[in-house]
Amino acid sequence: MSGAATPATPTRTETSEEALIRARAAAQAKRFGEAAGICNDVLAAAPDNAPALALQGMIAAHTSDPERGIVLLERAATLRPGVASWYANLSALYRMVYRTQDALRVGQEAVRLDPQNADHLVNLSLVFTDMDERQHALACLLRALGLKPDHADGHLALGQNLLAMGDFEPGWKEYEWRNLTEAGKSTLPKMTSATWNGMRIPTGRLLMVGDQGYGDTIQFARYIPLIANRCQELIVGCSAEMGPVLANIPGVKQYFHRWTDVPGHAAHCRLSSLPHLVHTTLETIPANVPYLHADPSRIAVWRRKLDAMLPHSVRRIGLAWTGRPTHPNDRRRSIPLARLGPLAAPGHASFVSLQKPMPSADQPAAAQLPGLVDLSAELADFGETAALIANLDLVITVDTAIAHLAGAMARPVWIMLPKASDWRWLLDRSDSPWYPTARLFRQITPGGWDPVIAAIAAALAQDLRSEPGYIAAN
Repeated sequence: MSGAATPATPTRTETSEEALIRARAAAQAKRFGEAAGICNDVLAAAPDNAPALALQGMIAAHTSDPERGIVLLERAATLRPGVASWYANLSALYRMVYRTQDALRVGQEAVRLDPQNADHLVNLSLVFTDMDERQHALACLLRALGLKPDHADGHLALGQNLLAMGDFEPGWKEYEWRNLTEAGKSTLPKMTSATWNGMRIPTGRLLMVGDQGYGDTIQFARYIPLIANRCQELIVGCSAEMGPVLANIPGVKQYFHRWTDVPGHAAHCRLSSLPHLVHTTLETIPANVPYLHADPSRIAVWRRKLDAMLPHSVRRIGLAWTGRPTHPNDRRRSIPLARLGPLAAPGHASFVSLQKPMPSADQPAAAQLPGLVDLSAELADFGETAALIANLDLVITVDTAIAHLAGAMARPVWIMLPKASDWRWLLDRSDSPWYPTARLFRQITPGGWDPVIAAIAAALAQDLRSEPGYIAAN
């Protein structure tokens, strides 16, 4: 006789709260596709689930769709008002799309709802920075650091504001906190040598590390000759692309672009820490340019190439309009090439692309600017780019490494700056104490590039009219 069948154990259905816990964990681990899928399942069953909408909004922001993120977070906040973190996140998204007043309104609401939250105060400080309300930004940051003294992002934001305002001594001190932010912790591997404190090491080797972006490495490389005599031998760790222009700085014995190749050394130092170690003030910025030089043989090669490509009787102007897409500020600093069309109006000039690579979306617009061709396949490293720049009369660029390279080479360079600009360009100046040959063109309002481009076009037309043999454009 057969036994009776055992009834199946019913499977418990996952609750929406449990599903969202999984979604948040996936988003925290940057598995955004997985997180979005979980949220979609929750919203399919409950379209007005406010936490799912809010999380979808943040996922959209992390996947380069801030406009959709705003719509989702606004809906979540309407369905369930009073969640401080949602207003703080919404403020960050409004900043991304230049809705500054909206960013201020919801940022202040986040602080009102949760006044003891240091993160919300730091986020609000960024809005005030965008508005050039620096004292309000500093007040937010000081309050945040009172609540959470080890808030690395708060210290870094404080340092950047102080440096922008020219208050260098406390600014450099706070700027050192960049190494303790989540982004900064991964810039160096675990080091077994001592962190250099500026002391003399007469019988030892000192490693200088290009620890930040290309532009930062170029800017701070100016300090190498000043500190090379404090050790027996100075070596540099940097990217392979940067090596050719750093290798010929006085005092550099050798450079390495693989950690496994770096020889033993007594101490190491980040290049970006040198201004702090030598107590740089506005008056003592080492600004003797050029301090970077291109290889003369490569300069000659590029001169022949340009002579074969471009007319001899017109000025040659280099253009760089977009930076590294992964840069946290790239959305604000980069410009589509088509927006630069007015620069061609003055005539009597040929343009040379300095982009590596040239974005595919910009290639159709290249025909608007006479002479502009894609040279990226030949720009193998910054040594090649430097040799190309040495053959140009002027460089016009957004705030990217090209600006620093041209300035370090003492080439005339016009730099287009977003609002708010990076700390290193200070405030309300059209010149730079870091780069004497630079001229700064600043946005008046966040995202407002057209007046900047118009100002550059007018300045270029004036320069070209002063050229001997100037011929007006038709």
